[in-house]
Amino acid sequence: MRTKTLYVTAFASIAGLVVAAIVVMAQQDEVGAGLLKPEDRQVLALGETLYAANCASCHGLKLEGQVEDWRSPGSDGLMPAPPHDETGHTWHHPDEILFEITKYGIVAAANLKNYTSAMPVYKDVLTDAEIIAVLSYIKSTWPDEIRNRHNEMNERYALEPK
Repeated sequence: MRTKTLYVTAFASIAGLVVAAIVVMAQQDEVGAGLLKPEDRQVLALGETLYAANCASCHGLKLEGQVEDWRSPGSDGLMPAPPHDETGHTWHHPDEILFEITKYGIVAAANLKNYTSAMPVYKDVLTDAEIIAVLSYIKSTWPDEIRNRHNEMNERYALEPK
């Protein structure tokens, strides 16, 4: 009887450890996957609407950017709004950085001095969930290869010390 109790206790302990490991791995996958939800149809519908209302006037309705030469300052000295499609630079940044740039502006997010930008700060315009929706919509338009590379970048970024 004592041996049976010992086996049951050992089995229960191992099962508990397995469940705990699965939970931890699932949480790590969520963190590694990033903030954005490019597969969630409700999030994407909201994001597309918000993008059209808040972003398309500069970044283009088709995410094409303000001008073809978006890497050079305009006559006003400001950088033009870049494309958010696969030809742009947006996907080169992890989700958290894209979120911070959108919420706080590029100057604050990157701690830039002597830099001006026409990019509005959205912290008092859009909620965090709305910012995530817009960025999720943008990501949903990228080809699979770009989205996969972006996911890999998010996974690497999640492992970096903050």
